[in-house]
Amino acid sequence: MSPDEIRDTVALTNLDQQLFDGAGVTKRELVDYLDAASDWILPELADRPLSVIRVLRGQAPFMQKNVPKYAPEWVTTVTIWAESSKRDIAYAVCNDSRTLLWFANQRAVEYHPTLFRLADRSSPTHLVLDLDPPEGDAFRLAVRTAHLVRQVLADAGLGGAVKTSGAKGVHVFVPLLSATAEEAAAATRALAARAERLDPALATTAFVRGDRDGKVFLDSTRAGGATVVAAYSPRLRPGAPVSFPVPWDELDNVVPLDFTVRTAPSMLSAGGAWADLMPAPQLLPAALVDEGRAIPVARVQAMHEGKRRARARRQNTDGGDA
Repeated sequence: MSPDEIRDTVALTNLDQQLFDGAGVTKRELVDYLDAASDWILPELADRPLSVIRVLRGQAPFMQKNVPKYAPEWVTTVTIWAESSKRDIAYAVCNDSRTLLWFANQRAVEYHPTLFRLADRSSPTHLVLDLDPPEGDAFRLAVRTAHLVRQVLADAGLGGAVKTSGAKGVHVFVPLLSATAEEAAAATRALAARAERLDPALATTAFVRGDRDGKVFLDSTRAGGATVVAAYSPRLRPGAPVSFPVPWDELDNVVPLDFTVRTAPSMLSAGGAWADLMPAPQLLPAALVDEGRAIPVARVQAMHEGKRRARARRQNTDGGDA
């Protein structure tokens, strides 16, 4: 198949097709956006193992971690052992615009780097709270919860920056000076619990969706080897919204669809870059880390609670049959 266009030696094909069902944008618009935004998004991806979400015609979207064997030899990769699947995974490392364009041509819509850089895999560069509102038009609830998080950060002597997730929520990032993955995870749990205590009618740390009662979920699990969608990454949603940095004093005045692959390029130079909105890296207070160590990991706690509820259901059923 002859390419529609060649940019930076990358052959681009099928540019005028819909990006995905219901997208409302073409593959060309994805390519054009990532080309225009490369100076902003590449610093967020550089030197970090990268997972992407791709959407191929006629297939369900899927997350790709392993670089396909047909990738060009100039796509940098790093092999990392995955304990969960007990295998080596060859992740891409997207350090240049050519690699970014190649991914765009592969219909990679979302870009999810790790929280660590390759130079120091044991130390995340940021602590992240992912604020996930309930279904429906609930972005304003996520914004209110972000302000709670900002308050608990200030109370702990910390500062952070905020961006839209590009979906329906908000991400708060706290840059770290020196912390292990375990310390960052513990501090994240403590901050989530503190924010929940500030307004338990608004926010919850309940990991099980059915236990949230229409509240905003303070997701404290983005730690260790987890990934978070990068600032400036498009999302796999109608209109192709973009995860976009927002100054704290402007957060109340935006909605996710203010930032899309069509509108975001004109805002890139006008607003502050993600790195410019970020405070200097900070040390985590020891008291915060210790507090978090006493809080169970949300996924583990939910697993044990699920088993407990299953046992209770079985006992009730057995009792009813007696």
